[in-house]
Amino acid sequence: MAGNSFGKLFNLTTFGESHGIAIGGVIDGCPSNIVLDFEAIQNEMNRRKPGQSSIVTQRKEPDEVKFLSGIFEGKTTGTPIGFVIENANQKSNDYSHIKDSYRPSHADYVYDKKYGHRDYRGGGRSSARETASRVVAGAIAKQVLKDIKINAFTSSVGDIFIDKPYQDLDFSKIESNDIRCPDQDIAEKMIARVKEIRKEGDTIGGTITCVIQNVPVGLGEPVFDKLHADLGKAMLSINAVKGFEYGSGFCGAKMKGSEHNDLYHNDGTTKTNLSGGIQGGISNGMDIYFRVAFKPVATIMQKQETINKDGNTVEMQGKGRHDPCVLPRAVPIVEAMAALVLADFWLLNKMY
Repeated sequence: MAGNSFGKLFNLTTFGESHGIAIGGVIDGCPSNIVLDFEAIQNEMNRRKPGQSSIVTQRKEPDEVKFLSGIFEGKTTGTPIGFVIENANQKSNDYSHIKDSYRPSHADYVYDKKYGHRDYRGGGRSSARETASRVVAGAIAKQVLKDIKINAFTSSVGDIFIDKPYQDLDFSKIESNDIRCPDQDIAEKMIARVKEIRKEGDTIGGTITCVIQNVPVGLGEPVFDKLHADLGKAMLSINAVKGFEYGSGFCGAKMKGSEHNDLYHNDGTTKTNLSGGIQGGISNGMDIYFRVAFKPVATIMQKQETINKDGNTVEMQGKGRHDPCVLPRAVPIVEAMAALVLADFWLLNKMY
């Protein structure tokens, strides 16, 4: 299977399935002599792990990272960093009902048709459990980037939106509630909506906004390796993501140039930032901000019509432990993927 690696200079390859013995990865290209904060790495894992609140899947996984190589006396050596995360709480029987059938809007059908043999337990390789390995690599990338700050948060659930610009939000409050929304009043409405959806045996989607600050001018390459293009690819590689926009995004398509242009101050900063911190595919020193749309989780606890491997129509109802809304656990994944992209371009920029 191709497509298991991400990044050029700071490269991550992941392996493992949702209900296998373990998942893990190999990070190649991490600079040497980076003093690692292992507590910070585990904290990122705790933000993503299942079972952390009443509005996420109740699968219980400690998600403790075991590093195998590339680190000595607490510092990176510059050689490949290998790591594993053991799967401790598989309940593979929860998926026996989909052994020969396909969940609507899930990867079951296409995996079966493409490879002719699929691990149906928890979705196998297509499971969002794979993203735990990305969070490990992203946590290390954050420590490579040092002064660059990356903050993601839930900005909408269904039709409930934060109605404030990110500049008016206190990012220190992101972790103060289960939905990871820095606006407490809106967070309470979001949480109530997710709980309501869960009782219905259904799921719901929403958006995550990410803000990246203290980015130096010059990250990103012209033409095909634009910074926003790689950020878009990174976000669209996350399970359940259906859309990506940065800066003014689709709203910019409604504006005139006289309204949209970011006029300069004498120091090169801009009076507005509809460009989203990126111009010509290269960072301009302003805040980079973007929004990622997540669909509702495909597995629902309601009866639905589907087909089996023989093409016959059958009835299916989801079983097991699933997220009614992926957003709370996806926040650290968005941050991790953003960190991997920036680490790649940061290292490339140092070569010039």
